[in-house]
Amino acid sequence: MRTLLIALAASAALPTIAMAQSMAPTTGTAESPALAEAEAALENDTIAWDFVEGITTEVGPRMPGTDAEARAREWAMTWLRAEGFANVANEPFMMQTWVRGEEAATVTAPFVQPMHIAALGNSGSTGPGGLTAEVVYFPSYADLVAAPADSLAGKIAFISHDMRPTQDGSGYGFAGPARWTGPALAASKGAVAVVIRSIGTDNDRVSHTGNTTFPEGVDPIPAGALSNPDADNLERVFERAEGRPVTMDLLMTPRFIGETESGNVVGEITGSDASLPPVLLACHLDSWDNGTGAFDDGAGCGIIAAAAKHVAAHGQPLRTIRVLFAGAEETGLWGSRAYAAAHADEPVYVGLESDFGADRIWRLESNFTASDPDLYRQLAQAVARFGVAPSTNVATGGADLNLVREQGGALIDLQQDGTRYFDLHHTENDTLDKIDPAQLRQNVAAWTAVVGLLANHRPEIERGE
Repeated sequence: MRTLLIALAASAALPTIAMAQSMAPTTGTAESPALAEAEAALENDTIAWDFVEGITTEVGPRMPGTDAEARAREWAMTWLRAEGFANVANEPFMMQTWVRGEEAATVTAPFVQPMHIAALGNSGSTGPGGLTAEVVYFPSYADLVAAPADSLAGKIAFISHDMRPTQDGSGYGFAGPARWTGPALAASKGAVAVVIRSIGTDNDRVSHTGNTTFPEGVDPIPAGALSNPDADNLERVFERAEGRPVTMDLLMTPRFIGETESGNVVGEITGSDASLPPVLLACHLDSWDNGTGAFDDGAGCGIIAAAAKHVAAHGQPLRTIRVLFAGAEETGLWGSRAYAAAHADEPVYVGLESDFGADRIWRLESNFTASDPDLYRQLAQAVARFGVAPSTNVATGGADLNLVREQGGALIDLQQDGTRYFDLHHTENDTLDKIDPAQLRQNVAAWTAVVGLLANHRPEIERGE
């Protein structure tokens, strides 16, 4: 087995080795003038930390559509203006807004066990009196899919769909459906409520919230996430129940408060040639209400703003660099959709987003690696000094880059190490102390190198079909 694993690892590495060889510096290759700033940022950047420390301290949680998110927009605009950004503005939009209420869960039979639970975004309410019902255990999402129609009438579905840590975050795609569509699926089969194992990789007794969706025709039911230790405990309860019903008291009183205002905050480092489409750097300003939104996504906004500032420190770039601090990402990409609608007729040169925490960047992806190999080679060479590897993976862009995708435009993903991201994601533990300043600076350095090259690159990016 060990020999097989080594062989598989070696074969998987061959494309990367080949690409690394093709990225080797060539005689006469010009380096971006922002590289000196990038290398300095690796050691000395304080801009990104200043942003994330400030917004988590002075604003804190920034739930979409709430007064807290509005305070964050005002704070961010003040900060951007103080940092020298031009054309700073709030671009408002309206959204349907969901807010959290009371939350409690207790197994009442065959053994009494209090549970730590957090309502999922868009969850329905039990009403102030709560509800008590028998729980049906589904070890995986696939088991719920296989359950007969109407088999959950009057019952609570428990979906225990385990997530494992991965560097590229791919475990989220496996485990995520339990949250994204599990409650709606259970509701369609008659369930009165759903509890899921948190979509996270930690063993802390904290729950991971996050959005769920109910399609038209399916009424929202109460849906909450148990902490991983509580999900483990509930599994053991089922093992020892020996056929006896497992029942749960559940209280969740979230509510929709109707249509409220959110907004996208924008700012620019203006380029010398206004006729050229801008480089668009995105993050999202909102956060869930249980942590302070340091990893998700205060750090991302700090990183992109710092990179733009460092590029400008070397001199006015050729192209405008626009930062988009999108609003209301967490509960349905409201800001991304609003920005795409408002700017549909404005071409973007290339889009990049930082929304995967603050740990180091390890891989560079684009959607033009094959169609514009010379530009990709320059980018790969620029970030290699920061420990960033080339990749043949095709970039799909961050959640707030709908505009670029709709235009069929160029995208870059600066992939961050996600090994511990889902320990913190959507939890009370998403706080400033979890950010490693050295890894945050490495992000800023890599971003500065990439953005500096792109913002001073005149030719159009060749995009294949």
